[in-house]
Amino acid sequence: MRSFWGLMRAYWFSERWKEAWLLAVVIALLTALSSKAGVWFAEASGELVNSIAFFHDAANTSPLKSLLENAAALVALVVLKDAGITGARSFVSATLHRKWRGWLNGRFNEALLDPNHTHFHTQHGGEASAPDNIDQRVQESIKSLTGGAIGLAMGVMAVATSIFFVGQKLLETSTEVAGLEFLGEYGSAVLALVAVATYVPVNTWIAVKLGGLLERLSIRMQQAEGSYRGELTTFLRRSFHVAASRGEHMQKSMHDRLYVDIDRTWSQLIVVNTGYSAFEMVYNFIGARVVAYAPGLVPFIHSRLDLKGYITGAELVNSLISQCSWFIHVMPAIATLRANGRRVIELAEAIENVQQPAEFYRQTGRSEFTYSRQNPVFGLTVQHLELMHRGHDTAPFLTTERLRFRRGEWTFLKGESGCGKTSLIKAINGLWPYGHGTVVFPEGIKSFYAAQEVKLPPLSLKELVCLPEPPDGHGDAQTAAALHKAGLGEFIENLHDENRQGKSWDQTLSGGQKQKLVVARILLQKPGLLFLDEATGALDPEGKVAFHQAIKDNCPDATVISVMHEAVPPRSATGQEFYHSVLSIADGVASKRPLAPSLPAEITTILTRPPALDDGWLRIPRLRLRASNRS
Repeated sequence: MRSFWGLMRAYWFSERWKEAWLLAVVIALLTALSSKAGVWFAEASGELVNSIAFFHDAANTSPLKSLLENAAALVALVVLKDAGITGARSFVSATLHRKWRGWLNGRFNEALLDPNHTHFHTQHGGEASAPDNIDQRVQESIKSLTGGAIGLAMGVMAVATSIFFVGQKLLETSTEVAGLEFLGEYGSAVLALVAVATYVPVNTWIAVKLGGLLERLSIRMQQAEGSYRGELTTFLRRSFHVAASRGEHMQKSMHDRLYVDIDRTWSQLIVVNTGYSAFEMVYNFIGARVVAYAPGLVPFIHSRLDLKGYITGAELVNSLISQCSWFIHVMPAIATLRANGRRVIELAEAIENVQQPAEFYRQTGRSEFTYSRQNPVFGLTVQHLELMHRGHDTAPFLTTERLRFRRGEWTFLKGESGCGKTSLIKAINGLWPYGHGTVVFPEGIKSFYAAQEVKLPPLSLKELVCLPEPPDGHGDAQTAAALHKAGLGEFIENLHDENRQGKSWDQTLSGGQKQKLVVARILLQKPGLLFLDEATGALDPEGKVAFHQAIKDNCPDATVISVMHEAVPPRSATGQEFYHSVLSIADGVASKRPLAPSLPAEITTILTRPPALDDGWLRIPRLRLRASNRS
C-alpha cells in the first residue's frame, strides 16, 4: 500500500475480496440502471413538453388527460430514479465505504501495534521526519480516502454507461443536418457529440488546474488542523499543571499562534472554493441551456425535427454533458481524495520503512545492538554497551562495563538527572535507537517494564490489572488478591467496571494509586525480570516501602533493576536492604558495585571465570548450587 493504486486495490484482493466485489458489482448495476433511467427521463420530458405545446391543437381530443398522464409519468420516473435507484445505490455504496474503511483501519492498526513496536519506531529517528498527526491519518484521511474513491469510481461507471445508453438513443433519433448532408441521418448525433467533446474537455482542463490548487491547500489545512488538535489534546492532559502554574496566558498565546496557520489557509481555501463554485455554476448553465440545445436547433429550424424530437434530443445531450462532467463536479472531492491518499501513503511508507528497526536507524546513525538469550541461571548480561544520539559521527554519551544481573538480584540505578538512566533501561529493552553492544536475556523469563508515568486506557479494572495479558488468563479471585496486596482493595467490587461514578479509571485513580496498580500487575503476572523506571515517584516513603515489600514477598526470584531519585535505596520496615547492588552513572560511564554483603542464597559460589559469548549465547560454567530444583 505504498502507492495510490496499491492502496486502492488492496481491499479487493484481500481475504474479504468476495464482499468487496459483490458490493462493487451491485453498485455498477445500479449505476447502469440510473443511466438508462436518464434516457427514459429525457423521453418523458419530450412527451410532456410536446403535450403542452399541442394542448390547444384541434387534433388533440383529450389535451388535459394527455398532459396529466405525461406529467405523472415524468414524476414517477423521477421518484424511481432518485428515490429508488439512486437511493439504493447510496445505501450500497455507503455500506461498501463502511466495510472498506473498517478493513483499511484494521490493517493500519495491526501494522502500528505489532510486536515490533512499529508505532514507537515510526515516530523516532529515521532519515525523514516522523509522520505528523498519525491519529488524523488513520481516522479522517482513511475515511475521506475510501469515500472519495468510491464516489470517483461511481462517476467513471456513470460516464461509461451514459455514453452507451445516451449515445445509442442519440443515434436512434438522429436526423440529417443542413450543411452536413455527407453525414447522412447521423448528422444531428455527430453534431451533438462534437459539441460535448469540445465543451467538456476544455472546462475539465480548467477544473484540473483549480483542483491542483485545492489539493495543496487541503494538505496544508490538514497539517495545520492536526497540529492544533494535537496541542489541544496535550494541553488537556496537562491542564492541572497549567492551572497550578497560572500558565493560561502562555497557553492561549500558543493556541493563537497555531490557529494563525489554520485561519490563513482557510482564507485561501474559501477564495479558491468560491471561484470554483462560480465556475461550476456558469459551466452548468451554459451546458444545460446553450450547448445541449444548440446541436438540435439547426435541424429543428429546417423542419427536420419536431418540437418533441428537439426537446428529447436536447435533454439527451444535457444528460450526456452532466454525466461526462462528473470530473468537474467532483474535482474538489478528488483534490481532497488525493490529499488524503498522500497522507495515508506517507504513513504506509513510514510503517514499511521501520519493519527492520536496526536497518532503519542505521540510515541516520550507528545502530548495532545484539539481543540474544542464555540459560536463566545467569540472569541478564550487558556487554560493551555504548549509547549515542542521532548522527554517524556522534560520540557515545553513555558506556558500560560488562554488567551482570543475576537471578533474584536487585540493582539500584542512580545518577544525576540527564545522565542516561532511562536511556540505559530503554536500550536494554530494545527501545533506544542509536549505539551498539550486546544484551543477553535469561531464556524463558517474562520481563516487565514499569515507567514513572502510568496511562490507563478505557478498560475495565480487571483488564487494566491483567495488562498486557488477556483477562481470561487470570481468575477474579487472583486479580482481587493482587489488588488487595497492592493496597487497592477498596476497588475490588468494581473489578469489571470500566469507570467509577462516571469517571474512567485514568481520571479516578491518583498518581500514587496508578503506581499501586502497576504493583498489582507485577504480583499477578510474576515476571522474572523487572525494570522499574522511577515507578515509585508518586508514592510517599511508606508507600515506597510497601511497593518494594510486596514485590519482594511475591516475586522472590525476580531480577530487579530500579531507577530512583533517592540518594540511597529504601529499606524494609525492619531495616533490611531490598537491593543487593548499585549501578552508578558518572561522567558517561556506568559501573556496578555490591551494596549488600551477599547475593541471593541460590548462588553460593562466585563464578570462577566470566562466561564467553559464542554466537550470541553464553556457555554455562560449572556451578555448585544448594540442593534446589529452582535452577
